[in-house]
Amino acid sequence: MSVYDYQANTLSGQEESLSKYEGKVLLIVNTASKCGFTPQYEGLQKLYDTFKDRGFAVLGFPSNQFASQEPGSSEEIQEFCRLNYGVSFPMYEKIDVNGDNAHPLYKYLTKEAPGALGSKSVKWNFTKFLVDREGRVLKRFAPTTTPESIEQEIKTVLD
Repeated sequence: MSVYDYQANTLSGQEESLSKYEGKVLLIVNTASKCGFTPQYEGLQKLYDTFKDRGFAVLGFPSNQFASQEPGSSEEIQEFCRLNYGVSFPMYEKIDVNGDNAHPLYKYLTKEAPGALGSKSVKWNFTKFLVDREGRVLKRFAPTTTPESIEQEIKTVLD
């Protein structure tokens, strides 16, 4: 199994296989528009702009599971991200990242890269998962870890 074995719906509602990212380094992030960490969209976009030509992509997965901080529709999410942060990296439909209804991709990510003390659950918005070119989950980063602070790790995986 790898992240390439999963599908997700884009913000426009089209099912897409993550196999389209085969051979790329990915940073998969659960996002929210009304969170204290929302300004991380800016750093995520900078990472995407800096490394996309080297085979890197950021994949954003909005979730409303943490204090209802992503209440918007797909259209509202897309508009907010574009207007406020110039987001051009791929964004997907709102999903659950924890619990019985968690998206299968997130069940896989959390199993492959557990959190502190082996926890499988995602603790908050903007938890990040770094994935190598073979689709293997390398590392989980806490919401407090800024995109800028993991730039060197991304470079290492790209090289």
